[in-house]
Amino acid sequence: MKSFPIALTLAATLAAASLPRQIDQLIAASPAARSAFWGIKIVDLASGRTLYEQNGAHFFVPASNTKLFTTALALTRLGPDFTFQTRVLADAAPDAAGRIAGAVRLVGGGDPNLSARAIPYTPGPATGDPLVALEELAGQVAARGVKRIDGDIVGDDTWYVWEPYAAGWSVDDPRSEDGAPVSALTVNDNACDLNVRPGAGAGDPAIVTLNPPVEYYNLENRVRTVAAGAERRIHIERVPGSMDLLVWGTIPLGDKGEDMLLGIEDPALYAAKAFRQLLEERGIAVTGSATARHLYPHELASLTQADEPAQDPGVELARHTSAPLLEDLRITAKVSQNLHAEMALRAVARARRHVGSFEAGREEMRAFLAEMGVDQGDYNLMDGSGLSRLDLVTPAAVVKLLRYMYRSPARENWISLLPVGGKDGTLSSRFAEGPAAGRIHAKTGSLSHVSALSGYAQRLDGRWVAFSILVNNYNAPTGEIRTVIDRICALIME
Repeated sequence: MKSFPIALTLAATLAAASLPRQIDQLIAASPAARSAFWGIKIVDLASGRTLYEQNGAHFFVPASNTKLFTTALALTRLGPDFTFQTRVLADAAPDAAGRIAGAVRLVGGGDPNLSARAIPYTPGPATGDPLVALEELAGQVAARGVKRIDGDIVGDDTWYVWEPYAAGWSVDDPRSEDGAPVSALTVNDNACDLNVRPGAGAGDPAIVTLNPPVEYYNLENRVRTVAAGAERRIHIERVPGSMDLLVWGTIPLGDKGEDMLLGIEDPALYAAKAFRQLLEERGIAVTGSATARHLYPHELASLTQADEPAQDPGVELARHTSAPLLEDLRITAKVSQNLHAEMALRAVARARRHVGSFEAGREEMRAFLAEMGVDQGDYNLMDGSGLSRLDLVTPAAVVKLLRYMYRSPARENWISLLPVGGKDGTLSSRFAEGPAAGRIHAKTGSLSHVSALSGYAQRLDGRWVAFSILVNNYNAPTGEIRTVIDRICALIME
């Protein structure tokens, strides 16, 4: 009976001894992997022993592995039950006739889920009305007896500083939902769906629509319907900063059509336009326009971090309270939602340092990482999502974060954020079979020439392993690199 633990320990030691050789042979056997730059660190969490390391102290672009840092910060600093408030305010209550003299403000409080997304997280695409939260708010305003607004509808996102894009993002990132601008007033992930369908006959203009159906972009449709069987070729163009959206190309008769997600140039203005439209649909006359109100970085000069801004004054006409933060962090990590990660960083900044700016968030991140022993020289994080090509981390720093969170009181909630191999999120189609199925809890990362996977492996003997695999500078299909990464994870399980 006493020999069993000794035998088990000996087997684990022998397996650990062979793991480095197996990983080295695996990388060497693939021409695509062999020419790439690999950073790997694998640690047994019970003993703290390093099982394998390659370039653990070297810098790598982490892509969406950056979200590990952001979600850990938000969960630790704000707590799982933190909520966001979105409010509708007026300078005065409606009079006896239901009239409001002056502007009505739709004030964002950083809620990332004013959308049709299912909460709690559910695998699969979001369905339903993307404006459902604004519908609820408009209904509350109508229920207050408001009949007429003699003023503008103002989309107010001053809860966070207006810094829509991060350093190191590509110039074309904001065109899609991947690089949607960061705003405290976010509706439908600050994106709209462009739908292109063939017209009635060859030569006719295609049918081009936007969903949600909000009049926002100046849309010019130059897509023509062509004969069945021809090639579908759809192109879009929007210069950053412009509201002019050009769509051109061809689409054949009988074609299923094409759907593209577009980033919204000014989310607060878009929200105001959508809200004005919804108020009018409820019979509320609005004489003013839809406008936006931002807090620009240069306006912070008169503020200090000790000055906690007062709650925005005004008569509250409506309020929407978000789901608990934990639910959004699951969405952020599992589907790798860039915008939500950026908003989480600013939420921490606003709550802890009273300024919802990137710089305040970065200062809080530095303090957080210092607490776990990650030196400031071991990373360079220029955003909260990993979309920035300027982000740099070492595999050793990632593993320090993973070990810290595993030992923290938030362990159960923390691990629940991560995609699970073969089950959900960005790992739903990976590790579907074999011993790793359901036992890899890890965050993916992908940019051009970058592939990453960091998290935990729960071995069949019950032992937990933390690992970080960061691969840069490969010139091969990403699938080839991911295959090697996944095989490394399979070796960890053995």
